[in-house]
Amino acid sequence: MKKLIFGTLAAAICLYVLPPEVLAAELVPVGEVIGLELSNGAVSVAEFDEILGGPAKAAGLQIGDEILDIDGMTIDSAEDVRLALERSDGQVVLRILRNEQEQTLNLRPQVTAQGPRLGVGLRQGITGIGTVTWYDPATGRFGSLGHGVNGPDGKLVEMSGGRAYDASVLSVKRGKCGEPGQLRGGVDGDRPIGSLDKNTSRGVFGSCDRGWQGETMETAATVRPGPATILSTVSGDRVQEYSVEILKIYPQNKTEGRNLLLRVTDQKLLQTTGGIVQGMSGSPILQNNKLVGAVTHVLVNDPTTGYGIFIENMLDAAA
Repeated sequence: MKKLIFGTLAAAICLYVLPPEVLAAELVPVGEVIGLELSNGAVSVAEFDEILGGPAKAAGLQIGDEILDIDGMTIDSAEDVRLALERSDGQVVLRILRNEQEQTLNLRPQVTAQGPRLGVGLRQGITGIGTVTWYDPATGRFGSLGHGVNGPDGKLVEMSGGRAYDASVLSVKRGKCGEPGQLRGGVDGDRPIGSLDKNTSRGVFGSCDRGWQGETMETAATVRPGPATILSTVSGDRVQEYSVEILKIYPQNKTEGRNLLLRVTDQKLLQTTGGIVQGMSGSPILQNNKLVGAVTHVLVNDPTTGYGIFIENMLDAAA
C-alpha cells in the first residue's frame, strides 16, 4: 500500500454529494484478500531450486533479477526461457535487469530429463496480495486496491492481462510511526478464480468466475465526516468489520486515491495491525449502510490514519 498534513475540516466541504447515476449501483462489498498476478512481459527469478540452483547462484543470478534475453532471444514468458535453453550449446549468456541496471551473466544450464534448466523458479509479471472492494453479481466484474500497481520504475504497470487467485493472510507486521506495516499472505491453490483486465490509478479490475457471496449494497448518495466502518481481512480468510472515522473530504478533482481522510478507531484492529497496513488497500468503506469508497494509502508518520477513494471514482475507472 502505498502524507500530507491535515487541518481543520471546513464547513464548506463537510458534505460531499455524488452524481445521481452512482445511486443506482448495487454492489457486494467484499473485504477479502486476493492474490493478483499482472502480466507485463517481465520474467524474473522468484526462487532457487534446492538441488539444481547452485550453478545459477554461483554465476551471480539473484532473486528479483528480470531476465531480458538469453543468447539474444527476447524473453517475454517462462516458455521463452525453455525454448532459449533448448537452443543453447551448453553455455548461455543472460542479459538481466537488476535495480534498473542491465548486466550480463554467463552460466551453464543444468541437464535434466526434461531438458536444460536454469535451476530457478520464475515469476511472470508482478504478483502480490490486495483487498477486493466490490463485486457486481449482475456482470461478474470486481474492483480491488483503489490505486494502481506500479513497477520498479515507479510507473503504472502496463499489463497485457492478469489473473486473480484465492489468498489468505498468514501473518501481520504491525505498522508504526515511520514504518508502514504489512499483511503477509499466500495464494491458496494454483487455479485462478478470475482474470484481470485493467490496472489504473484508481484500482485494479477484472472479472471473477466464481464471485463473492453477500448482500448487495447501494453506493453512497453522500459522504460525511464522522463514524464509518471498513471490511478487512487481517487473519486467514475471515472478513471482519472495524470502526473508523472519516476526518475530511477532499475535492472531487482529486482522483488518485486521496478523496477522503480517515482514522482507525477500532481497538481490536489497532492492536492487531497498528492501523492501516499494506495489503489492506481496497478495504471497502461503509457509512450509513452504503458503500462509499475504499482504503488506499497510509500516512507513514501515523499508521492509524490514511486515505480513501470515492467509490464513484473506482466505478468510473472500471467502466
